[in-house]
Amino acid sequence: MISKSLLLAGLLATPPSAEVASRLPDAKSLGELHAQLASEPHVAGSAGDARTIERLAALFRAMGVDANGAPLADFEVEVQEFFPLLARPVRAKLEIVAPAELLPQAASAEGRRGVLSLGVTEPNLAIDPATAHPDLDIAWNAWSGSGVAEANVVYVNFGRREDFARLSELGVDPKGKIALARYGGNFRGYKAKFAEEAGCVGLVIFTDPADSGSTRGKTWPDGGGWANPECIQRGSLLTLPYTGDPLTPGVFASKDARRLDVATVKLPGIPVQPIGYGAAQQILARMKGPEAPTEWRGGLACPYALTDEKLRLRMEVEQTREVTRTANVIARLRGATRPEEEVIVGAHHDAWCFGAADPLAGTICMLECARNFCELARRGARPDRTIVFCAWGAEEYGIFGSSEFVEKDRDKLTENAVVYINLDMAAMGLKPGAGVSPSLRTRVDAAIASAPGPRGESTAREVWGKDARGQPSYGDLGGGSDHVGFWCHAGVPSIMLSAGGGEGTSYHSNYDTVTWYRSVVGDDYASARLVAGITNALVAEFANTGAPPASAERLVTDAAEQARRLAKLASDRGVTSAAADCARLADGFEKLRDAARRFDERSATTGADPVALRQLSSLWLRPGGIPGRPWFRNLYAATDRYSGYGTSSWPMMREAIEDAVVAGAGGSVDATANALSQQRLEAASAAYFQVLRRLEDVLGAGRPSAPLGNGGPTGTF
Repeated sequence: MISKSLLLAGLLATPPSAEVASRLPDAKSLGELHAQLASEPHVAGSAGDARTIERLAALFRAMGVDANGAPLADFEVEVQEFFPLLARPVRAKLEIVAPAELLPQAASAEGRRGVLSLGVTEPNLAIDPATAHPDLDIAWNAWSGSGVAEANVVYVNFGRREDFARLSELGVDPKGKIALARYGGNFRGYKAKFAEEAGCVGLVIFTDPADSGSTRGKTWPDGGGWANPECIQRGSLLTLPYTGDPLTPGVFASKDARRLDVATVKLPGIPVQPIGYGAAQQILARMKGPEAPTEWRGGLACPYALTDEKLRLRMEVEQTREVTRTANVIARLRGATRPEEEVIVGAHHDAWCFGAADPLAGTICMLECARNFCELARRGARPDRTIVFCAWGAEEYGIFGSSEFVEKDRDKLTENAVVYINLDMAAMGLKPGAGVSPSLRTRVDAAIASAPGPRGESTAREVWGKDARGQPSYGDLGGGSDHVGFWCHAGVPSIMLSAGGGEGTSYHSNYDTVTWYRSVVGDDYASARLVAGITNALVAEFANTGAPPASAERLVTDAAEQARRLAKLASDRGVTSAAADCARLADGFEKLRDAARRFDERSATTGADPVALRQLSSLWLRPGGIPGRPWFRNLYAATDRYSGYGTSSWPMMREAIEDAVVAGAGGSVDATANALSQQRLEAASAAYFQVLRRLEDVLGAGRPSAPLGNGGPTGTF
């Protein structure tokens, strides 16, 4: 293996190779960055957030100087202010209210008999003085409705749509009750959305030990890193049909931006309170009603009852909502030969508490990448394309900072951005993996073969998860982080890189500190070096114009597979017209493989046509978006509309199939609903056939001799 000193002593290429760049990250530097950024709580919009923004700008500026302390040419730092609507907690209280036989000896903090107060924050830990920081908040879920609710309890498992449907099958009516849901299964915001739609008057969400607590292993700080009974997960509840500031959809949230009336925005209306599993057991252990289905039971040492006629909960939640200043911090290293084309690397900087794991285990890798490429530039090895390093603000509230950045310059990004690489809570173990847009996978294969593996041995490719053919396996990009605006709104091919496998979690809790991270993930920063090395390799691969950044063959291969999956889904649901259209689409994309292979060969040997390469992604964009969610403009991928975190691949077609009205066993169907359903299916088919025909033109493929189906141009784009 080439030593770092030799790499920087003269064996540099211009631009730097993936092998050179991937071996530059330094554990000491990563640890120092971590200590600085995790030194205080920094919720978006707070004083700690403002100081974090200043630290980030100072760190970037310090990287961008030459040996004499003068600013590097072609390196600039920008603090991009924006002003989103943010929520802040004021107070919260949760109590069990029950007859004496259920609460013998119990009294609230105020001394009321028959009332048991439950904890809504974590206790301080002697092992970690940071947990006593005065700026730490109570446990809260941003965007909760404010108010008081007192009612009987209904246990709703994960609070998914199917869980509420199962309750109905079991004859349990959640209306007028406070729902008790465990974390997992879907985004917490959908738990609140579905509970409110079911008529619940409040929601309590708890961490179950079977999911991330004592059932998984020893807890923190008692010999392990898993959630202890008092550990509480905070987080956003936002479930709008777009990401970014709730009041400025599609528009950059400048100070003077035109804003929606907050009363017209569908924010949660019921109070929501998160708790730990110690408090949840106090509730469930006192519930004496019918037991929940076996598969709904978690790891608590008590029955999981569905309801109880006597036990009640009383909850009080108060939050404020106001437009508040925060910022993205952006550094640009200008490319030497293709400066208009950009490789973008991002990680958010805001956190619910200290954020040592989320987000800073990724943020420090982005910063180390910036430091390494600035060092290379100082020594004369500049990238061909411009590299943009981004620290995003207010991601935790609903993916705000990156979405505002994309909305500000969407058309420019669609035109010029080659790739977006996201690092959110990225360095949490030594098992690397990624969600990757299909056209990028060939270059990612090359990058991970160049980057060192864990602790420097072998390569990252050798320890990467494999598919059935023994090739590196990549996930489909869904929701949950800062790639959404780039991939789903602007159509910029994206990568979500991470390394997991650590034994524990402190997710969104007051225990997410440097002490926890170094004890559980490792004080050697081997995980962060692994992720930073892979990031450097990816940046070098995509910033170097020596190889085409996108593969048409990988794209059409994946498109054919997506169409086959939808054909099966449609067939299983009895949507015969869509099943036939998707089968034709699969055949059409499959027939393009030879043309796509020739396109890739031409790109590799005679130089990639930048316009054609951009069209591989941009031709999937639909200006009007997908029905019901116009902000999501990419016909290839959107976030799952019912889970938030998952992927809806080919969303316009998938959602039309999922919502299709078909005749039941009796053969009857509502005529109006059926007509609307057919219109959606036909429009979806036409849109995807039009993509296919546009792709034929980009690849220089001849038209198939037989018609592909009913998907001629229909004006849907």
